[in-house]
Amino acid sequence: MDQDLVGRLMAEMDPDLLEFLQTKVNSFLKWDLIRFFYENPHTTDTAENIARYAGRNPETTRAELEELAADGVLVENRLGDMTVYSLSSDPEVRDLVRRFVEASEDRQFRVKAIYHIIRGMR
Repeated sequence: MDQDLVGRLMAEMDPDLLEFLQTKVNSFLKWDLIRFFYENPHTTDTAENIARYAGRNPETTRAELEELAADGVLVENRLGDMTVYSLSSDPEVRDLVRRFVEASEDRQFRVKAIYHIIRGMR
């Protein structure tokens, strides 16, 4: 891909959303998890149940949930011998999640976001 196109893809994206994408939503599973918690903001559940809802592998989902919790997007809590995850109650985090999911409704944004995720996987 030529540098002009790469530059345009970076320049045309909201800087906060670009950083969120590059540092926190850096996989397609995390993107699915962000959308899941946006659509179910009061959910507190185990990795196994969240994986089932998302139609994903439980072990992979657990690893991604742990990373999102370490990054402050989610909160990880212990309930007895279970670990459960919920969306951070931080208003700034919730606003960023909302803006990301709403921006994802736009095809152009999705194309750019997909490019950034694939580029980050290399």
